[in-house]
Amino acid sequence: MERNADKAIRGFIFNKYDEPEVSPFDKLFDIFKEIITHTSGDLDEALDWMKQLDEEYQLTNEDYTLDDFIEDLKKKGYIREEIDQDGNGSMAITAKTERAIRQQALEQIFGRLKKSSSGNHRTNQIGRGDEHTGDFRAYQFGDSLSRISMTESLRNAQINHGIGEFTMSEDDLVVEETHHKSQMSTVLMIDISHSMILYGEDRITPAKKVAMALSELITTRYPKDTLDILVFGNDAWPISIAELPYLKVGPYHTNTVAGLELAMDLLRRKRNTNKQIFMITDGKPSCVRERDGSYYKNSLGLDPYIVDKCYNMARQARKLRIPITTFMIAQDPYLTRFVQEFTMANQGKAFYTGLKGLGEMIFEDYEINRKKRIRG
Repeated sequence: MERNADKAIRGFIFNKYDEPEVSPFDKLFDIFKEIITHTSGDLDEALDWMKQLDEEYQLTNEDYTLDDFIEDLKKKGYIREEIDQDGNGSMAITAKTERAIRQQALEQIFGRLKKSSSGNHRTNQIGRGDEHTGDFRAYQFGDSLSRISMTESLRNAQINHGIGEFTMSEDDLVVEETHHKSQMSTVLMIDISHSMILYGEDRITPAKKVAMALSELITTRYPKDTLDILVFGNDAWPISIAELPYLKVGPYHTNTVAGLELAMDLLRRKRNTNKQIFMITDGKPSCVRERDGSYYKNSLGLDPYIVDKCYNMARQARKLRIPITTFMIAQDPYLTRFVQEFTMANQGKAFYTGLKGLGEMIFEDYEINRKKRIRG
């Protein structure tokens, strides 16, 4: 009896996993957040898409209709009524919805990255620090006692020795990995030239998702880091995090030089020693602004005059010790050669990626770049 009782205590009982129920609102809200990103914050267009999808796939039923969903969006503070100067009313999304969209982008992109194969985040700079990573390893001589995870260590002791006569040895101890806190200043450049939606390929929506996810990651996980976002077309200008869902491509050429100038100007003002630029583009600079305010444009190809100015900006960034990581979302060989030359001039990095893996690649690079600055 005692042995059986002891076995019962030590044993594990596995129950059938029941997926938690999701309310009709939450199911529709996930779809709504995805659609509102594609419509650049246009609520009327998003609801029209929802109506079409409902008709085709029966997303709702008589117990919970699309009208019920819209009412719940109002009650929960996700949409609000706005009155224009003429007294006409219209509905728009709120800041609460903008935050929800950023959180969803973070889950879609960074969530998949954390679940990917081991090795994506491993660096030799993990060690004694003060920023918890959520990873554990066996205790080693010299580790601070304050870093021992008692919960994991007790669990190991119970598994290894049982609970009849509780004992704990050095082999049971588990230490949580940490990183030294270091501040990073990042500028994310997003190409909004017309080529970002040419040939029916939507390149701007994935770029927006990456920017929203990156902003959510930095503001929640690395609050001491800074993130500036800018867009570049004929010119370049900074945008706020709140503006990201509404970002659209314009009838612009690609003034990569203006984007890099603004990025470096923003980074010069930062006190952090760790600085970097991420640039999402299809890799085709086609415009520069002259000193007299006029524009020199050539949309046919890589104009040597424009390209040389891009290379000069890359070298300037290198002198300032600002690495540029280019995420090239086109596959044209001649554009690839330009990016290679640009990367060599800066001694930075380049990724040649399709739209599907863009987010994972940027997040992996952001994490690795932070850890490169760490010294144990």
